[in-house]
Amino acid sequence: MAPNPYFQFRQFRIVQDHCAMKVGTDGVLLGAWAPCSSAHRVLDVGTGTGLLALMVAQRNPLALIDAVEIDADSARQAAQNVSASPWYDRIRIHCEDFQAFASQSYGKYGLIISNPPYFRDALRSPDTRRTSARHDDSLPLEELVRGVTMLLDEDGLFSVVMPVCEGALLTDLCLLGGLFLRRRTWVFPMRRSAQPKRVLMTFSSARGECGEDQLVIEEDHRHEYSEDYRRLTEAFYL
Repeated sequence: MAPNPYFQFRQFRIVQDHCAMKVGTDGVLLGAWAPCSSAHRVLDVGTGTGLLALMVAQRNPLALIDAVEIDADSARQAAQNVSASPWYDRIRIHCEDFQAFASQSYGKYGLIISNPPYFRDALRSPDTRRTSARHDDSLPLEELVRGVTMLLDEDGLFSVVMPVCEGALLTDLCLLGGLFLRRRTWVFPMRRSAQPKRVLMTFSSARGECGEDQLVIEEDHRHEYSEDYRRLTEAFYL
């Protein structure tokens, strides 16, 4: 069965039939969780459909948002999604790789947000665009961190969602780059899950204690969403 060509949220629609990666729980979690309320300039690295940029625009009515996407078809569709949204005048899509974008120094950002490609050694898809979106060949975590440290405001924040193992690697790389973990939420797919499958993380150049909590997506049955998950995402899901 072909994926749904669009995903309808409360205040915007994501058309995704030409995007390598479709709307998923990871992106929705990060877009709803990331601390964006005080950021005047926001950067979305690897925007895909434009989901994170649009979620941030909905949550922060003053933010100006740049969104970078290397895949031309995805960038084109992200731009169309933005154009059809209420926040078309606050989001700009850049079709280029993040390394080039960072080297051109578009200024500093109060929040950098990313649902990055993170697979390193996993089996590749025959779909080269999907592989590029999922694997870190085109944007290794080391280069993601390097670019973030170049573009982040002195008091800015960097927020990501990742699998647990890759999240630990990113944490080490951020520490080497002078970014410190300040908030971490362990994400469990179901109440009975023994281990978290994802981790939401926020980094800062300022040292300090790391706030830590956990989030359960579903209770005991599929589509029986936890109260915490429903509360986090209620402004977006129909």
